[in-house]
Amino acid sequence: MKPPVFVLGLHPSARGLGWVLFEGPGALFDCGSVEIHGSDKNGKTLARVERLFDKYRPTVLALEESDGQTSKRKPRLRRLYRSLVMRARRHRIAVHQYARRAIAETLGLEDSGKRHDVAAAVAERIEALRPRLPRPQKIWLGESHHMGLFCAAACVLTHYAREETRPQ
Repeated sequence: MKPPVFVLGLHPSARGLGWVLFEGPGALFDCGSVEIHGSDKNGKTLARVERLFDKYRPTVLALEESDGQTSKRKPRLRRLYRSLVMRARRHRIAVHQYARRAIAETLGLEDSGKRHDVAAAVAERIEALRPRLPRPQKIWLGESHHMGLFCAAACVLTHYAREETRPQ
């Protein structure tokens, strides 16, 4: 029997980490989101991701592009994304990064700026994630840490859409 081919989507943020694991297009295998507190958030995030790599042995890692000209990521998160890419390559995991515009395009969204629109589009496609869809963000409240889960899923959906259209 052939082992499963897993695609891991990660979305680290200022508040924590969201991740999804797919066994195929539309086949969500596992997912989670966690808030990460205290000092050395990057170190704690990398340790969690290492455990995911060891547990599931993904073939592909799908991430949002963090170093592009339009990226608004803070320097700490840019360093974290670069570390994630290096660690994935050390584990012989193929890394695919997608710009927010490409993700929005894949999900049929006109504007790539609103994360809740991305989350709603993902929840529409993946029934298992619908109960976790956060309410729209209020100006006076921070973004839900579950939002990372939906952003990670959007990266994986973009990966599968791009792979289907790639010439063989």
